[in-house]
Amino acid sequence: MVDWNLVQQFESDDEIAHELREAAATPDDQLSHLVREATPRLRSGQIVEGVVLRVTDDFVVVDVHHKSEGRIPLSEFEDEEVPQPGDRIEVLVEGLDEDLGELLLSYRKAKRIRTWERLIKEKTEGDVVKGVVKRKTKGGLLVDIGGVQAFLPSSQVDIRRPGDLGEWIGREVECVILRIDQSRRNIVVSRRKLIEEQRERAKRELLERLQVGDVVKGVVKNLTNFGAFIDLGGIDGLLHITDMSWGRIGHPSEMLRVDQEIEVKVLHIDYENEKIALGLKQLTPSPWENIEEKYPIGSKVKGRVVSVTEYGAFVELEPGVEGLVHISEMSWQRRIGHPNELVQPGDEVEVVVLRINPEKKEISLGMKQATPDPWDAVPEKYPEGARVKGIVRNITNYGAFVELEPGIEGLLHINDLSWTRKLNHPSDMLEKGQEIECVVLSVDMERRRIGLGLKQLQEDPWEREIPSKYREGQLVRGKVTKLTNFGAFVELEPELEGLLHISEMSDKKIDDPREIVQPGDEIDVVVLSVDTKERKIRLSLRRAKEEAEAAAQAPAAGAATGTSSQQQLRGGLGEGSGPLIDPSQFALPEESQEPATESSSETDAQPAPEAAAAPSEAASSEEQAGEQQSASTVSSEAPATETAVAEPPHQQQAADAGTGTAVSEAAEQPGPTAEAEPPQTAASAGEAGAVGAAAAEASPEPASPQPDATAGGSGDSAAEPAAAAPDSASEETTGQGTDPGQQQSPPS
Repeated sequence: MVDWNLVQQFESDDEIAHELREAAATPDDQLSHLVREATPRLRSGQIVEGVVLRVTDDFVVVDVHHKSEGRIPLSEFEDEEVPQPGDRIEVLVEGLDEDLGELLLSYRKAKRIRTWERLIKEKTEGDVVKGVVKRKTKGGLLVDIGGVQAFLPSSQVDIRRPGDLGEWIGREVECVILRIDQSRRNIVVSRRKLIEEQRERAKRELLERLQVGDVVKGVVKNLTNFGAFIDLGGIDGLLHITDMSWGRIGHPSEMLRVDQEIEVKVLHIDYENEKIALGLKQLTPSPWENIEEKYPIGSKVKGRVVSVTEYGAFVELEPGVEGLVHISEMSWQRRIGHPNELVQPGDEVEVVVLRINPEKKEISLGMKQATPDPWDAVPEKYPEGARVKGIVRNITNYGAFVELEPGIEGLLHINDLSWTRKLNHPSDMLEKGQEIECVVLSVDMERRRIGLGLKQLQEDPWEREIPSKYREGQLVRGKVTKLTNFGAFVELEPELEGLLHISEMSDKKIDDPREIVQPGDEIDVVVLSVDTKERKIRLSLRRAKEEAEAAAQAPAAGAATGTSSQQQLRGGLGEGSGPLIDPSQFALPEESQEPATESSSETDAQPAPEAAAAPSEAASSEEQAGEQQSASTVSSEAPATETAVAEPPHQQQAADAGTGTAVSEAAEQPGPTAEAEPPQTAASAGEAGAVGAAAAEASPEPASPQPDATAGGSGDSAAEPAAAAPDSASEETTGQGTDPGQQQSPPS
């Protein structure tokens, strides 16, 4: 039997119902076959149209012409009105609930698919669409475009990346489609690209009509440390922080805020790079107009310290007008290391206008000029030549700065520290904070400088002391302090050095002074010269060695003649008190010494028997005279500084022409005056003179002249021996005749 109520639920159209009525008289199996063919076959993912049967608390029951009803969750109708029984709607078949035997349907998915299909037909990539931001997702926003969820990346939300994407939820946006992926059924849109395209068109139009000097309106889009970007309606212009106000501002946020609408003036347009410079302060008059009339040079004004740097402080005289107080213009008295030692930002100070440059908008100010200048009294307080005391405040390579009083300093140059000491740096003698006494050398009021001297407290030793203490040819002792490639410096006394040139170190050629001397060696040198103008002393080690060798040779020559150890002879430059000639060199044997009573004529006629009887003694005397002559020749090779002394005339009468008999013994004994001896021959006189010269040069030290108390006759020639020139050897050896007035005393 046919259940017409069941058939009524599955009929799809009037034709099916008509066919079913005609087949009512047919058998049951045939009728069931017809019902199965008339019922549409449903599959998962298929969109079908159904009729709403009823609405419950949780579901909407829909008849989709299936053997069982389908249900849709009521939550899918939150965004729109819930359908009523009898309404026709499209649903998506998701599957069959085996337990309940019901179809699982989705209204939302069916609508999304239909919307996607319709959007694909109507829109393509590059088209502009509108939608509402639904929610925030990873990396961007989801925008509902007619029921289709489109992805809006965060980089494409605006021209500048937004701070918080949550602020965009619920806002309607207009975007351009970037990409459509049909396989995944997703769309990527961009709001930024749409804005850029719109701005590009507006920018071209704006650049065509915009001119320098125009006043336009704009919106503050972004703030930076150096300024603000202003949207002029198609193009952004830069409003630099220096063009915001005539006064000083620390950050643009002190005057502007984002999205603020302001009026600005076009300062410059770069058409090639499409950049515009804007100004805000240019809308008001510049405070630098007539600045020289408002602040004349030399006038005192008050201002506020707005900034402090290493080189000075900036003082605001009025909004937009600032002047610089250089660190050197802050105090007369104090030496300032940093301006913050005197002023801090916000301090109110009194300054004097020093200079104005209207073109560069610069004003030079001075703080110390507002107080009395201590330099006005310097010429009276510190005249040239005055002795003053001060404290060393600073030391440099070229000298030291000495503070005489607060604000007054003088320069003590390194050349004015010592007369004799050579200094590498002033710190060798001075220390910071040390109190010293100086002499004022010069005062330069124009340059505000005082020259001081330390060595001027004492007399220059190079004028009298050093020249009198160190003479040419003097042998001195010193210590080697420093070696150079041209010689060595020898310290003669503290703070006094002489130069020992490399050529004066040795007779031989040397390449390095270290071959002869080393630092710290104590050596004997001879003073070559003392230059008071150049303040230099030249020394010689070679000369000192030569004189030392000559002094060593003189005693050796005296020992060879047997005159150095017995008795010191008198005469020459020595200090001896003995006889002028050693009698032992010329005395005859005792048996041959007899009184000379013969007359001079008898002596000339007949030779003395003693001379004939003793030829060996006479020969011995001649040999000794020859040795004396050779010793005199050796002594003449000594340095030229030694002085030879001529023998007195009575020494030439010491030996007889034939016998070489000495008369010194007879002269030492008192007695009546003897008859005059006959004149000596030239040969005997020459031998006697040579012997006397050798005896005088053999003495190591020159003897002072003393009167001869033993000489016979008047004694005038023996009282003061005459000094001869160094090269008078010929005079010493030439024959000097016996004084006719000289009388000899007979031997006792």
